[in-house]
Amino acid sequence: MKTADFPIPFVKMSGTGNDFIIIDHRRPVIQPEAMAEFAALVCRRKFSVGADGLILIEDSEQADFRWRFFNADGSLAEMCGNGARCAARFAYMHGIAPARMRFETIAGIIEASVADINVAIRMTPPKDLQLHRTIEVEGEELDLHSVDTGVPHAVCFVDDVDSTDVRGLGSRIRHHQTFMPAGTNVNFVGDTDRGLKVRTYERGVEDETLACGTGATAAAFIAALTGRAASPAHIITTGGDTLTISFDLIGDTGADNVFLKGPAHVIYKGELNNEALTA
Repeated sequence: MKTADFPIPFVKMSGTGNDFIIIDHRRPVIQPEAMAEFAALVCRRKFSVGADGLILIEDSEQADFRWRFFNADGSLAEMCGNGARCAARFAYMHGIAPARMRFETIAGIIEASVADINVAIRMTPPKDLQLHRTIEVEGEELDLHSVDTGVPHAVCFVDDVDSTDVRGLGSRIRHHQTFMPAGTNVNFVGDTDRGLKVRTYERGVEDETLACGTGATAAAFIAALTGRAASPAHIITTGGDTLTISFDLIGDTGADNVFLKGPAHVIYKGELNNEALTA
């Protein structure tokens, strides 16, 4: 790829199983027109680094930094809760931002605080709430809910979350005409003795991921509105880690002071060369 300068230093990080490639891009090394293709190529598993998304850290005139976040398919995303926590720890570790910071995303300015490996971020208030939406999937009616917690999410409460066909059913809901043209992320939620367990089919990854911060937030918020949980809500991810979501409900339609907290781990550091982009 001639529109990128190699080698490119990067850090691989994981937020409760949601993994990301993070690059300090304050001195640009990837041309804007090449970013989507670059993201899709380096996020390939087995052929390249492999990740659920690519995060580019850039300068900002409004905050400590701004990010560009790309899903694994190269699509640009407004927000990612676990990615935001990893980006915050990366920025703190590299002296880009203080422990309490603000950074710019398409979804708005995000506030974060870093304490060792644990990172808490203030989420944007949920919007576009719709409870009890009935859709038909392969002749069967499903009762689900939808909300935007930075990106759109559908939430479906199920009796046995472990046996749910997340990939198959999630894909059909994600592409359902009700949510077109943008589509939606899909969360299946069930009760456990440790809290609510959430399994997420992520738009842009087009598969189940081990965790989703905005999805956990959507599930916690809707669970509170429907009497299944209260703040702070403890969400068990597919990877087995716990995310804590706290919030103040506003009536029966909104919330404020929404915070997502959990660990953000550094997995390894490395350098990308052009062979990482071999198609």
